[in-house]
Amino acid sequence: MTNSLQHRSEILQDRFGLKVAARLSAGTDDLAHDVSERLRAARVQAMAKRKVIRMQTAGGVNLAGGSTATLNFGDEGLNLWGRIGAALPLIALVVGLITIYTVQNDNRANELAEVDAALLADDLPPAAYADPGFLQFLKAGRATPPSNP
Repeated sequence: MTNSLQHRSEILQDRFGLKVAARLSAGTDDLAHDVSERLRAARVQAMAKRKVIRMQTAGGVNLAGGSTATLNFGDEGLNLWGRIGAALPLIALVVGLITIYTVQNDNRANELAEVDAALLADDLPPAAYADPGFLQFLKAGRATPPSNP
């Protein structure tokens, strides 16, 4: 939709320009020779200063594998700062992933340390947690509170 609106505006601009040029050209027949020469020189200068749209064509096609093809546009004119700016998002991504990995490992180590500390500080030996009847012991132990003599 944007392309069609832009194309339509370009067509309208071209039509307006042609109408203005036709109207101005119609009145040049009555002008003196020196005035018409000055106008011609001004037209030449205006045409020299106009914006020229430069279209870039692909320099070649790179085939990589059986089903992948990319267009090669040649040197894009990237200087040192342009290349650094292009590589900066990739560097930021790698640094972010390394940071996330390190933080996750630290959190996991802290969680395991807390579990180990709780197991070692508990009254039961660690072998009791591996016993198949330990679950039954816990269920029975919570049903009746232990008595202290």
